[in-house]
Amino acid sequence: MNGQPITEQPSATAALRLGTRRSALAMAQSGMVAREVTRVTGRPVELVEITTYGDTSREALAQIGGTGVFVSALRDALLEGRIDFAVHSLKDLPTAAPEGLLLAAVPEREDVRDALVAAEGLNLDELVEKLAGAGRPARIGTGSPRRMAQLNAWATARGAQLETVAIRGNVDTRIGYVAAGELDAVVLATAGLNRLGRSAEISQHLDPELMIPAPGQGALAIECAAADPELAAALAALDHAPTRVAVAAERALLATLEAGCSAPVAALATWGRENELRLDGVVGNPDGSALLKMSANGPIVLDETAERQAVALGRALADRLLDAGAAALMGERAR
Repeated sequence: MNGQPITEQPSATAALRLGTRRSALAMAQSGMVAREVTRVTGRPVELVEITTYGDTSREALAQIGGTGVFVSALRDALLEGRIDFAVHSLKDLPTAAPEGLLLAAVPEREDVRDALVAAEGLNLDELVEKLAGAGRPARIGTGSPRRMAQLNAWATARGAQLETVAIRGNVDTRIGYVAAGELDAVVLATAGLNRLGRSAEISQHLDPELMIPAPGQGALAIECAAADPELAAALAALDHAPTRVAVAAERALLATLEAGCSAPVAALATWGRENELRLDGVVGNPDGSALLKMSANGPIVLDETAERQAVALGRALADRLLDAGAAALMGERAR
């Protein structure tokens, strides 16, 4: 013995604590990630349920700030050492990088599209046509100003009768409005329905030509403390570089516009041939009376500079949107 104090090292097989929201979708997403983390680390993963402000507030997301309301409690738990890592829906993450935390991995993205869940399984055209024959507009529920803006613009362009209705609640609650006849349809993310095993309830996938998704939609974010580089390196095995780079472009556009969930902003980056990234961006107002859509393309080299290249593409497109009047369409920009 050399007289040095003995410090107990954590067991290589000790359970990792994964922080997750309590909703069925969050638990399903976290369960998927937990299984993958166990596969790559050999360690069991324990789900730690955490209630966020966004889960308890009944206010509309646009009123309570949208971005971050589902995230801050999980981040506090990480910084306080109550959990080892957290799983978020990437579209919920604020664009500002948090001090003391790392985005350790962005797994391969699910389907990015929005989905219509409608009475009788009708698609959007069929639903609008049927209800116009009954002398009333189709009532479609969503909690997203982005979806409202694009649905209303679609209806205006076709002279169709459509009314968007602001709603909140989990997937069951939202689909329940349709089942109860209170709404004719709701719009939800395809990825969430797929992860919950409820894709059979989708009436129509809304093509991005009709509705561009939210920045980061369909992607997950795995976050851990910057003070734990060993865990960060292990979690990085789940990272999917093409997804990470694509969402970096989308989020850079959102950040440059200084917009959050309360603004009707959409962005989608897609890969083409020879590593060319195409970024589509939309800014509008919720009633759909004005919608500004632009796109940009750029070759991306998938090396250590790839995210910086994608961020530059996103910023450049956002600057073009701002030059064309995007700020006035969004109304009050985020502070």
